[in-house]
Amino acid sequence: MYITQHFWELLFQGIRLGSLYALIAIGYTMVYGVLQLINFAHSEVFMSGALGGVFMLTALVGTGGKIPSGFAAFEYTALALLAGAAVGAAIAFSLERVAYRPLRKRHAPKLVYLITAIGASIFLYNLAGKLFGRNNLQVPESFHSGKVFVLPGSGAAGPRTVKTLDVLIIATAVIMMILLDLLISRTKLGAGIRAVAQDAETAQLMGVDVSKVISRTFIIGGLLAGVGGVLYAMFHAVTYTMGFVPGIKAFTAAVLGGIGNVRGAMLGGLLLGIVESFSQGIFSLEWVDVVSFVVLVGVLLIRPTGILGERTGRAA
Repeated sequence: MYITQHFWELLFQGIRLGSLYALIAIGYTMVYGVLQLINFAHSEVFMSGALGGVFMLTALVGTGGKIPSGFAAFEYTALALLAGAAVGAAIAFSLERVAYRPLRKRHAPKLVYLITAIGASIFLYNLAGKLFGRNNLQVPESFHSGKVFVLPGSGAAGPRTVKTLDVLIIATAVIMMILLDLLISRTKLGAGIRAVAQDAETAQLMGVDVSKVISRTFIIGGLLAGVGGVLYAMFHAVTYTMGFVPGIKAFTAAVLGGIGNVRGAMLGGLLLGIVESFSQGIFSLEWVDVVSFVVLVGVLLIRPTGILGERTGRAA
């Protein structure tokens, strides 16, 4: 009964949440495509982007409670997203140069990559906790989130109002995913990424600078995760450990769609968000995480390559 009464609300919530998962999952799947590495420190890239956006908003808006309007609201929101993207890209770039490139040059075993990724994740979130405190940070509002339209519904709650922030999250995520898809499929950099993912050694023989392609892949993934972190921060609390659960969920989405496949990460993120939303309606909020991990285990057991299969090559 609840599902039928709140179908459109649950679907919209799932798309909103899935859009954020997709932005983070793309970073996992792109890095796996070129390095065959699960970058578990990517969750801290997401967290760093959120912190960058929050500090930018704090500098622009302040903590006085006055919410900007008009062009100032658009400008401050855009600057916060750019700050998050820049911080996320910078952290991802630093990870590749400091943590992973030395291992690649030494042809380190895959287990060493995995241990390094986990170590980098622990280091980054503890560093953030030390520098910025271990309590939730206040996120200043950069605009009035007013009513955009109303979703049909029934029951005690009645129709659900869709606000500006809901639309902003989905629209931003969709635009960035479309731009990324165009970059991968139609640009020289995209061709280089696809070549390295298919066969790094042959790509290098054909003149592709593999190190530069890998570095730019990390930057792109970090940029998307940083933007996702800022959007997530506008809805949830911001803290030094905020990246863990969304990071695991995004990894689940990447596996669901097909690890190594960018479009698969997008699809997997949206599907996981919708599954979580409807599971909340069927069961309760406490069961949402359980459902997500059951989905992960089920995919690994039934179809390990994911819905769209994997598009990967040998490690670089």
